[in-house]
Amino acid sequence: MTQRFGDEPALELVPRFKDQGYSADQVRQRREWLERRLGIALPLSGACAIPTLEMRGNIENPIGAAQIPLGVAGPLRVNGMHATGTFYVPLATTEGALVRSYERGMAMLTRAGGVVTRVYADGNVVVPSFLFDSVEDAYRFAAELPDRFAAIKAEAESTTRHGRLDRLVPHAVGRTVLVAFHYYTADAQGMNMIVQATDRAARWLVAGGLAPRYQIFSGMSSEKRASGYLFGGVKGKKVVAGARIPAAVLAAYMRVSPQTIANVWRHTAIGHFQAGSLGFNAHYANGLTALFIACGQDVANVANAAVGITDLEVTAEGDLYASVTLPSLTVATVGGGTALGTGLECLTMLGCAGSGHAAKLAEIFAATVLAGELSMAAAIGSGEFVSAHEEYGRNRPREHGD
Repeated sequence: MTQRFGDEPALELVPRFKDQGYSADQVRQRREWLERRLGIALPLSGACAIPTLEMRGNIENPIGAAQIPLGVAGPLRVNGMHATGTFYVPLATTEGALVRSYERGMAMLTRAGGVVTRVYADGNVVVPSFLFDSVEDAYRFAAELPDRFAAIKAEAESTTRHGRLDRLVPHAVGRTVLVAFHYYTADAQGMNMIVQATDRAARWLVAGGLAPRYQIFSGMSSEKRASGYLFGGVKGKKVVAGARIPAAVLAAYMRVSPQTIANVWRHTAIGHFQAGSLGFNAHYANGLTALFIACGQDVANVANAAVGITDLEVTAEGDLYASVTLPSLTVATVGGGTALGTGLECLTMLGCAGSGHAAKLAEIFAATVLAGELSMAAAIGSGEFVSAHEEYGRNRPREHGD
């Protein structure tokens, strides 16, 4: 497919087909076009186990599927309000030593009695900007919002069967009012759903003369970005996971004492302060990315989900109490890639496929993150971090003839 503008050279566009090209034959034709265009072969990309017609709504211009190694770690005992039992957790990654490290933490936590998990908040947020001609007009709009809530809620919810507008929180900046539309989205991540609902409500406000104009995104909601707003903004699920690990169990699995791990926590906190980090954790992004890829989540949400706080402290009895707090864990069990290919299989592995399981999934994710934090802290404290990566994480190219 070519496209020409005036005297400019024609652009070689990717074949799209009239119906957008999701049949197996059209996907093959598109891939073969690319192979001819670049002079390469893509046999593994074409060896796709996902029915191509099921990709509609998840991707455009499909040529096949990417493959990434999938491992499993466990057992992980979770004592939550939504997740209760022993789980074997799928992790999709190409980082050697990652699965083994998380598994070490899981086994220790299970031996210690498991991880307690709690979901404190559950929602999603969109923050449009309403733009006014004066500070007086902006103030009047913000002051009147509570009286208009019922009507705004009705407009927003007219676009969705699943989203529920819970509250509005105005933030005035000069003559601009940023309005946080907070929704409950059930088992969906729901960003597209609540943006549509918010746009409907904002158009109603403008049509009624309550605001002269608006912009649907202000950036305040921190969608797929790290920010301080996430700690109190309730974007996704706020989940806390914690466990008491007896000193003897810690020594048996990690070869360190509670005081050694607490010292690692303290000294790395100094580094985080010096760096100006948002929150404090060792590597939430590692485990979350592997979980997101495995379980069909929107991977870019790792940017906000990985903002959080790890706490490691020695108890009065000389044991270790460890916890992680994830204020913006955006996970889902319906929609997106959750019903597609291996994403569905991995959710099924966790007993989290389909409606009614998003909070359970969030608790399992938080417990997994705790396991990874403990394993990394112990590896640093025992001096084994480098040797562990040398043993499990080196992917040396094979020499010809091997």
